[in-house]
Amino acid sequence: MRRVVFNQKGGVGKSTITSNLAAIAAASGRRVLVIDLDCQGNTSRYLMGEALDEATPGSAAFFESTLKFSVRAPALTEFVTETPWEHLHLMPAGPELDELHGKLESRYKIYKLRDALLPLADDYDEIWIDTPPALNFYTRSALIAAQGCLIPFDCDDFSRRALYGLLETVEEIRADHAPELSVEGIVVNQFQARASLPQRVVQELLDEGLPVLEPYLSSSVKVKESHELARPMIHLEPRHKLTQELVALYESLG
Repeated sequence: MRRVVFNQKGGVGKSTITSNLAAIAAASGRRVLVIDLDCQGNTSRYLMGEALDEATPGSAAFFESTLKFSVRAPALTEFVTETPWEHLHLMPAGPELDELHGKLESRYKIYKLRDALLPLADDYDEIWIDTPPALNFYTRSALIAAQGCLIPFDCDDFSRRALYGLLETVEEIRADHAPELSVEGIVVNQFQARASLPQRVVQELLDEGLPVLEPYLSSSVKVKESHELARPMIHLEPRHKLTQELVALYESLG
């Protein structure tokens, strides 16, 4: 299964959700690859910590290789590194992605990621793709390469209004480029059960028949500690409430 975590808005938890669901999958024995396409590299740093500085050149090097003609194009696995977590591999991101963007877009390399992932079906049970907070070349490449899409939602009215545009974008890319692609669901993040606004906004989504996933992910300061220590929640505090919510969310995906 190839999944993308997508939202054009920053700060909604894309990297946190990608990293933690992938880590849960790997901890359960699944063979997992995470692809980081955000030049900020938050997912890469979260999963690797200081070891990231010694990691194999990742997604930027992969895309740069697509700009050069070669009799034997390098396999995507040449740009993948092991993480400290068993069964979990990573194609890390770096700031070079930003520099390559214009060249890749002008030379229409939009299908290269999809084409490189298809041969990996026997190598990995799951592939998770984290995207930048923009609808750009990398985000479109990820959506075209994916089968399932998760949309993080952070429970405010601006996010609710933007959600319709996100759903239209996914549907347009599915219709034009990626017939396998579908929205698996909306992931409610930073949910505060005792506050009236999050409850009302989420209920509005449910009333409209949108695919809101359960459980909702609670707001917790433990996530910041998890980021700082570069330890996904399943490895930091497996019995924590948020960890259990993430596990239940992962299991709900089937």
